[in-house]
Amino acid sequence: MKLSSIALALALGAISSSALAQSMAIENVMIAANGDNAAVENATVVITDGVISAINPASVNAELVVDGRGKILTPGFIAAMNNLGLTEVGMVAATRDDREEKADISFDPSPAFNPKSALQAYARQGGVTSAIVAPSGGKGTFKGLTFAVDLSSEFDGWMVTELGALASVGYHDKGSRVSDIKAIVDLLDNAAKPSDDKEDKEPKAQARLAKALVDGDMPLLVRVDRAADILQLLRLKDDYAQLNLVLVGVAEATKVAQQIAAAKVTVLINPMDNLPGSFDSLTPTLERAAQLHQAGVQMAFVGPSAHNLKRIRYYAGNAVANGLPSEAALAAITSSVAQVFGLQAGRVAVGQKADLALWSADPFEYDSKLESLWINGEAVSLESRQDKLRERYTGASERPRAYRY
Repeated sequence: MKLSSIALALALGAISSSALAQSMAIENVMIAANGDNAAVENATVVITDGVISAINPASVNAELVVDGRGKILTPGFIAAMNNLGLTEVGMVAATRDDREEKADISFDPSPAFNPKSALQAYARQGGVTSAIVAPSGGKGTFKGLTFAVDLSSEFDGWMVTELGALASVGYHDKGSRVSDIKAIVDLLDNAAKPSDDKEDKEPKAQARLAKALVDGDMPLLVRVDRAADILQLLRLKDDYAQLNLVLVGVAEATKVAQQIAAAKVTVLINPMDNLPGSFDSLTPTLERAAQLHQAGVQMAFVGPSAHNLKRIRYYAGNAVANGLPSEAALAAITSSVAQVFGLQAGRVAVGQKADLALWSADPFEYDSKLESLWINGEAVSLESRQDKLRERYTGASERPRAYRY
């Protein structure tokens, strides 16, 4: 899907083939503080055809009314940079479609996405309503294209493709990291040349995507950890003013936080990374999210693997426990992710996609319970495969325990 089609996809994706309630109101609820938006108490949120149509209207005439008294309403969480729907069992190659050895910038894994993956229901239990799915790529610098999906488990669910091109800069078992930086620079340089001076070196698809990067129409996502490499990538902003550079991982970002903030580059970090993973990542700490926030760095979170996406709220909660303001942590798994990828989601606001989660208390507290979850304004099941297995093997049955099915 071309970037010019995103707005249309958002509009069409908000209505699935499943029957949507024409209108619904959640009353007497507290809308959680999110980024720069303060908390709103005793709020009424009206949803019409899968979109938030009003907040605190003078009167409510809805077909379905939900009492949110004593509960907290948040946007549905957006799990970023995982392989949800592209892998089912990590150690079984036949269930993995996220990697292609010869991947380049044009590798688009979205046609392989499986909306019926059992991992989706498990993720929904943690308030996750959508995901930014990323390829693992191959041996080259460029790993492929990211795309966004909802977790409705419907074949005609919401999907937006070509949301970012993913590359990687770092150590190599053989060769030098210089090859990664050169590959990125060469691609951007060739795209930036005037058309009459350009050598036709890339296939048409690669040339189109490279031009989108140079023009800032699509973010360039680069996995990088070492502080020195981060600085090398920041220099790209000097040569390509429109480049929308997003850095992923950035274990050593606190060493160069001021430079990242000055370049107005967004980082996607895992707030639970706190141990050295290689010689490129010697200094990650649990305080990293708070330190980057304090330095003014624009930030969003990546979370667990596709098999554990429900834990993303605990990742955010640990960032809060280590100094990050709660409203910044919520933004890091909702509105900030949506902003990076240009999605009309991630906030409880008029005109936003009605992906919402209703909590018994602070969602970052371990013992808080997810009461209800809506995707495109429709309530979705919170039962997972694990729940069904528990019932299968612990429920009453006339069969001996070993024979239950």
